[in-house]
Amino acid sequence: MPWGEVTRVSLREEFVQMAMQPDVNKRELCRRFKISPKTGYKWLRRYKLTGREGLVDGSRQPHQSPSRTKAVIEQQIIELRAESRNCWGGRKLSRQLLKRDGVQLAPSTISSILRRAGLINPALAAATPYQRFERSGPNELWQMDFKGHFPLVNGQRCHPLTVLDDHSRFVLIVSACANERADTVQALLTATFRHCGLPATMLMDNGGPWAAGPEHRWTVLSLWLVRLGIRVTHGRPYHPQTQGKDERFHRTLKFELLRHFNFTSLEHCQREFDRCRERYKLERPDDALGLDAPASR
Repeated sequence: MPWGEVTRVSLREEFVQMAMQPDVNKRELCRRFKISPKTGYKWLRRYKLTGREGLVDGSRQPHQSPSRTKAVIEQQIIELRAESRNCWGGRKLSRQLLKRDGVQLAPSTISSILRRAGLINPALAAATPYQRFERSGPNELWQMDFKGHFPLVNGQRCHPLTVLDDHSRFVLIVSACANERADTVQALLTATFRHCGLPATMLMDNGGPWAAGPEHRWTVLSLWLVRLGIRVTHGRPYHPQTQGKDERFHRTLKFELLRHFNFTSLEHCQREFDRCRERYKLERPDDALGLDAPASR
């Protein structure tokens, strides 16, 4: 019978049965089976102790792993992952673990712990290459946009307005608005300008209330900004990646907050928006900032 048609266990069983015959030359038998005498005697000894079960390959996992992460630290990592609503990966959790508990672990180690706990999908494809750009200092450029509106339990709709600094990713405004009118935006910007100063430039898309399409970019709101000495720019039509930093914050807002709540009112939205904004600007490690929080800039 060709060797390829039998299993390792059956070959080992055949070997030990022949080796147990009287007056057999065990070393010659090992040469015929193309194994070392040490291996042959090992299978013979196991068969005599436990029978055919002893011929099955056992686990190679060591009984002790001194270098394995302690269970209490693994639990801390799992708790941090839960606090991020299962959104943060190895790099962010590594920085947060060092900052909060003084424990330094490689991001790859944390990713392995999350995989063992079934908290991340090992089949996820690697991220595609990308190129970053940013302004050299705070208040050089602010990005502004409305995130898609959504219904509330009380029948209203929430229109989240977000404003983000291009250099620091510092979130200046996350407001639960009842509409997308110019006077609503102007009131929020006025309060923010008094607190943070005026930006040199503001970047928006081509929708209302800051534009009326690619061919009609001047509105009451955009002219008000120009009179304040702020340069107004608009992204390329149908290219939201022009405002990529604000769009990326919208993704974070969706995955780390919006999908976890059934909001009852605009006041409920604003309370959660304020908590999310504080966490984002003060605690959340940002890959683009070397895993520092936006407030560090």
